[in-house]
Amino acid sequence: MADNGTVDLRLDQAHSARMYDYYLGGTTNFPADREAAGKALAAFPSILATARINRRFLQRSTRFLAEQGMTQFFDVGTGIPTSPNLHEVAQEVTPSARVVYTDNDPIVLAHARALLHSHAEGRTAYAHADVTDPADLLATAEISETLDFTRPIALSLNALLHFITDDRVDGGAHSIVEHFKAALPSGSTLTITHVTPDFDPEGIARLTGAYRAAGTPGQARQHADIVRLFDGWDLLDPGVVPTHRWRPTPEDQAENVTDAEAACYAGIARKP
Repeated sequence: MADNGTVDLRLDQAHSARMYDYYLGGTTNFPADREAAGKALAAFPSILATARINRRFLQRSTRFLAEQGMTQFFDVGTGIPTSPNLHEVAQEVTPSARVVYTDNDPIVLAHARALLHSHAEGRTAYAHADVTDPADLLATAEISETLDFTRPIALSLNALLHFITDDRVDGGAHSIVEHFKAALPSGSTLTITHVTPDFDPEGIARLTGAYRAAGTPGQARQHADIVRLFDGWDLLDPGVVPTHRWRPTPEDQAENVTDAEAACYAGIARKP
């Protein structure tokens, strides 16, 4: 925050959400974001494919959950809106579905407000909050006013947890995920995508270094560590697999991408 109480946009500092927007071909990014994204691309040239594959998984998994009867969606770390967005996919299946987005980037807030302006009040909302303080995030008014925590909620933590390192005093990604899991009722689902070094250790090490140099520390995790994030919940088939291998459509399969290009694991689990 600036001294006058307004949000400091810090456009001179790269932000992971705006870098991701650049990878997807968006226009909501600035010179600092493009410079950092260029260095990340030089370190790991497959990152454009990685972002596209991850985005397709988000859309595919949202449609799957909506078709399975989920009517409440909670997307943490949503990033810059890119159509079709999660709420568009979910509400195409179930028009009455309720969706809440959260992110900690003020630029995302501005674009989310513009995007959601035309949607029915009460069905789709945005909360400006930080995942590293899950208690504060869950207490945000937009969340409690939109979602009913006595009924199942589909929580998405897509391409987010690899920005939370294990050396944090709050226990890191596992502790944060457990806080969310405890807050959700039976029948809720947890969707995670997460960068892994399993398929290209050297490339991912270079990528992590590029992000760190841009001011965004990160931690890629191996398969067992990502599976552990779902502990106590029932993993849905096919389990934790590379993003393009999670229930691909014929169109996804036709792309013929590799695990190294996907560079992420994906999984969905349901709370007993």
